[in-house]
Amino acid sequence: MQPFSPNLQNVSCEKGAAMDDPRRYVVIGGGLAGLASAVWLAEAGKQVTLLERRGRLGGRTHAMRVDAVDDPPDNGQHVIASGYEHLFRYLTSVGTREYVAFPHRATLRWPDGRSVSMSTKGFGALRTFLGAHPDASVPDRLRAARATMLLGWQCLRQPADLADLTTEQWFQRVGMPATAREALWDWLALGIAAEPVQRESAKVFADVMATGIRLGVRHRRPVTIGYPTTDLDTLYVTGAQRVFERHGVEVRYRAIARRIHIADGEVTGVALADGSVLPADAVVCAVPNSAIGGLLDDLPEHAEIYAAADELGYTPIVSTNLYLDRPLGTTAEFEALIGGTGIIDEVFDRQLMTGRNTDKAWLYCLTTSGAYEQIHKSNDAIVAEQLDLLRRYYPAAAAARVVQAHVVRMPRATFSQVLGTHGLRPAQRTSVPTLVLAGDWTATDWSATMESAVQSAAKAVELLLALPSVP
Repeated sequence: MQPFSPNLQNVSCEKGAAMDDPRRYVVIGGGLAGLASAVWLAEAGKQVTLLERRGRLGGRTHAMRVDAVDDPPDNGQHVIASGYEHLFRYLTSVGTREYVAFPHRATLRWPDGRSVSMSTKGFGALRTFLGAHPDASVPDRLRAARATMLLGWQCLRQPADLADLTTEQWFQRVGMPATAREALWDWLALGIAAEPVQRESAKVFADVMATGIRLGVRHRRPVTIGYPTTDLDTLYVTGAQRVFERHGVEVRYRAIARRIHIADGEVTGVALADGSVLPADAVVCAVPNSAIGGLLDDLPEHAEIYAAADELGYTPIVSTNLYLDRPLGTTAEFEALIGGTGIIDEVFDRQLMTGRNTDKAWLYCLTTSGAYEQIHKSNDAIVAEQLDLLRRYYPAAAAARVVQAHVVRMPRATFSQVLGTHGLRPAQRTSVPTLVLAGDWTATDWSATMESAVQSAAKAVELLLALPSVP
């Protein structure tokens, strides 16, 4: 399946321009899917109202404020793949495409002091896939090459039972050596689905890899991993707010939607928690699966969607922002810690990423994907745990003092992508043409990523733009 690419680039209507469509469009949810939906509907000249239950936009992608330092950390460190076509379309719409960089390398570290520079481009990337582990023997590298080729083939020509396997079982079946798994595949799978390979659905991993392979063939270059060079508010929110001001989008903060009213097969309004009803002729419901309950009660198929949302469940992620009194000695913007406790996915050096000033402290972001145990620990315990782990990998951390620490718990960070969840994600189209769904948990070519959220918005907006004209 090729990524969906709606033709939205050239449709624009400045504030005050005549609007041929009298419909009132309401977007529920100010996360990335809702922001993209509102931006693209506004660019198409629609009358848009955006409802956000909190006092700020951004959803699960926003900057934080820490009193002890001048610069804000993010609520979690996000990476961006070069194949995120819809995300780049959104960044172009809001004018922040320039704030994404793609490094040529990353670093793998072991607790005994060894490290490997992992190239993400050219022939160096081939070594990464053939076995970047310093202990990999020649037979290991040959087995890794064979297993990688078989893995790629089965991504594109998927075995019938793939949905019944965990990613670990799939790796074992194709004969992926332990050294290759430790140095690449296990933490790559964790990054894709935020679940350890023992729980993750092989089907989810294969679908994402297949999308990446097809994009690489189409663009004649492999998909690589990049990062924002600014905070998430600047990257995703402030540009959208400029678009809203220019096109007359109304944003209502602390507006809690309770139910989408439907009569005679058409949307008529959105009931709010304060008892009022906002008139609406078309709605994009762009809320997480954890918040969908009650909104779709008037939709004939609401029971099936609710059941899928519940069964998809939630995966917790914990991000720890550590402001240290000295640098760690990192050599790349993001570094993977290998052979440790499995707690940390990657360490992000915000100095290298954003060029931030270090007069007060050095900032490092540590992410814990699938943080089922850590999510229940106290802030002090998490900070101590993360600092202890850093000291195992970075000699400079031995005497480091924590100037400020900031722990962000996201118990429902993404929908769960474990074995048995394949096929649960609902489509953007519903039985009511003027009601569409958006969000990373709806059906897209990607797992729970920013690209999935924005791709879902692109599909939802395209469905609404295809509605027959109102007489």
